[in-house]
Amino acid sequence: MQQKPKTFRVLLVALLSILLATMLIGCGQPKSNAENHFNQSYPAESGGTLVDAMSGEPSGLIAMMAGESSASAIASNIFNSLLKYDKNLELTGELAQSWDVSSDQKTITFHLKPNLKWADGMPLTSEDVLFTWKTVTDDKTRSPYGADYKLVKKAEAPDSKTFKVSYAQPYAPALDSWSGLHILPKHLLKEQDINNTLFSRNPVGSHYYQLDQWKKGESLSLKRNPNATQGQAKIDHLVSRIIPDRASQFLELMADNIDSMSLNSIQYARIFPSRPDLNAKIAQYKELGNSYTYLGFNLKHKPFDDVRVRQAINYAINKQEIIDGVLLGLGLPVASPYKPGTRWSNPKLQPYPYDPQKAIALLKEAGFEDHDHDGILDRDGQPLSFEILTNQNKEREMSAVLVQRRLKEIGIDVKIRVVEWATFISRFIKTGDFNVVLLGWGLGLEPDQFNIWHSSQQAPGQFNFIGYKNPKVDKLLEAGRLELNPDKRMKIYHEFAEILLEDSPIVYLSAGYSLQGVHKRIKGIDEPPPAAGIGHNSYDWFIPTPLRRNEMSAE
Repeated sequence: MQQKPKTFRVLLVALLSILLATMLIGCGQPKSNAENHFNQSYPAESGGTLVDAMSGEPSGLIAMMAGESSASAIASNIFNSLLKYDKNLELTGELAQSWDVSSDQKTITFHLKPNLKWADGMPLTSEDVLFTWKTVTDDKTRSPYGADYKLVKKAEAPDSKTFKVSYAQPYAPALDSWSGLHILPKHLLKEQDINNTLFSRNPVGSHYYQLDQWKKGESLSLKRNPNATQGQAKIDHLVSRIIPDRASQFLELMADNIDSMSLNSIQYARIFPSRPDLNAKIAQYKELGNSYTYLGFNLKHKPFDDVRVRQAINYAINKQEIIDGVLLGLGLPVASPYKPGTRWSNPKLQPYPYDPQKAIALLKEAGFEDHDHDGILDRDGQPLSFEILTNQNKEREMSAVLVQRRLKEIGIDVKIRVVEWATFISRFIKTGDFNVVLLGWGLGLEPDQFNIWHSSQQAPGQFNFIGYKNPKVDKLLEAGRLELNPDKRMKIYHEFAEILLEDSPIVYLSAGYSLQGVHKRIKGIDEPPPAAGIGHNSYDWFIPTPLRRNEMSAE
């Protein structure tokens, strides 16, 4: 009986020795022909499969309903909008060939391109655009995006190639809003409940790609759409593998099983510099992203309805510690909900400094002291204890741990709960069943943040899920979207950000850099990357035949 385990150990040692020898031999071998050719020039050609990784699985592929970055990332390859931003971040036509704005700035007339079709071959007309507008503005539609389009007092389709909208007052973000609304097919959705339609799992669009296969919990595969309104993309198939853990994604990137992923700071700043073999085949891109990470309070739950408690927590958190320790310095402190360095970011505002004594004083003022001497502050016999909820994202998890440690030092008991993304949204965010979340906001180029901060945007599925309400902020947000003068708009949003910082409905933790790793087999990426980032021309990316992996393994 004793011999069997010994034999097993001997076999295990032998197998490990063989594995190690194989790895060493592999490390000593010269680069493959493909690797030697990564830096060569190739003529553009069609075909191949690009595989990327995404952390969260979309709840559906109708972006106006899902409201998630994962849904938008997939849907943006399937659906078109009337307008889009070019590589220089200037608005240009997508479905629209041209547009006219009336002299009083209240009416926009869009002229569609000729011969537009859906992937199923049916004509795409202005009736589809009108149908989409009616859908997103229907009070029964549970969309976080409806407010922008409800400002249209009249929408009409006078002919199949013309769509016209009129506003009661000039609306500053009007054109930008039409770059963000995916046009939906009326002939497939007109009799359906948009909130509960199978179309969201099996959509028909008009863009470069169409859904090929959705393996729940595993991957989403797209194939080229032969009826694409913008012409044909060069790459045949796009496969997005659902891999929640960034470390696991990185292993797949190193193993040549995926072509593209968002890198974390450790991967970008520590691993790549020490691995010449990875640098030989993976290109890295760095740019300050349009997003920030934050700690958000449920303002409908006590004690977070008390501004002193929120401010105390803000003072108790060392933001630079998070930037240095979690992001390895690849981030910036922020004090407003705008990208640092842009005109919309108020330069006079500074983040709350790390000041534990100020935090303790504010909590004492709010009635919290350690009455029972157990190390945890309490008020009326109730300990100051709560749960931080976040999704499966290592940087967010690490940030939560640092927040937990700093809050413990001032007598706040914090527990951390990590949840898979789809569950996070459906079970907690849409129901409001949380106390504190650690999340990120991805922002567009337009400074209007009515959908996030206005008190009217608190229904299930809308973006003001923390329950923020401030009449002054409401008025500023309403004024900002009607002001056409850029300098006056800037002053409005600077004042809005100042009030928001004082109220502390969220704690700004950092604005991180967008770090991307892309395999060098992918060609056609602009160098240097333009203002819009590397993905602006992904339809022109291509994979030379000699550099393609075995297509069977890609899916």
